[in-house]
Amino acid sequence: MLSEQGGKTAADIGATFITHDVTSESDWERVVSRVVADARQIDVLVNNAGIFRVVPMTQTTAEMWHQVMDINAMGVFLGMRAVAPTMIAQHAGSIVKISSIAGLRGAGVAFAYGASKFAVTGMTKSAARELVRHGIRVNSIHPGMIETEMINVVTDHNAERHDRFAASVPMKRPADPSEVAKLALFLASDDSSYCTGSEFVVDGGMTSV
Repeated sequence: MLSEQGGKTAADIGATFITHDVTSESDWERVVSRVVADARQIDVLVNNAGIFRVVPMTQTTAEMWHQVMDINAMGVFLGMRAVAPTMIAQHAGSIVKISSIAGLRGAGVAFAYGASKFAVTGMTKSAARELVRHGIRVNSIHPGMIETEMINVVTDHNAERHDRFAASVPMKRPADPSEVAKLALFLASDDSSYCTGSEFVVDGGMTSV
């Protein structure tokens, strides 16, 4: 289903859709090789793949921990490492990581998820320091309540719980995904040419209280 949606979106906007497993080194190598062969450069990487598990620390199994960390943290690392040689060679590039406000404050009911998003925050700052001399910028975006499928995992598909969550946001609503996408576009573009190693929060004020 997701592959069909991805393929349709790519066709609509004139892009190329390639499926891959973000936890696989060989898949990252395959995708990067394909992009370089087609475009001869890589200007932007957006690390967006992620999963959410509502499980507190005391109930988190080793299997759950590894699954969340492999996708949310290892996938980010492998993606950065895969594109870095091309970006270094061209002395330009922007890497944008979709993290979470859970990467800025504790996530008591989602222990592994919170840990993985703090890992993304740390990787962003470390990679930014390492790659800045090569003309590469690295930043992270930290969404709050966004109206995507993941919010249904958070609320367990419960409409009343969804509405209570939205009411707890200072702006009293969830964000549309486009509101995050526009921030990612800004960080990907030269409009953010002096921004690197920073966290950009899009949460309707949730972390302000």
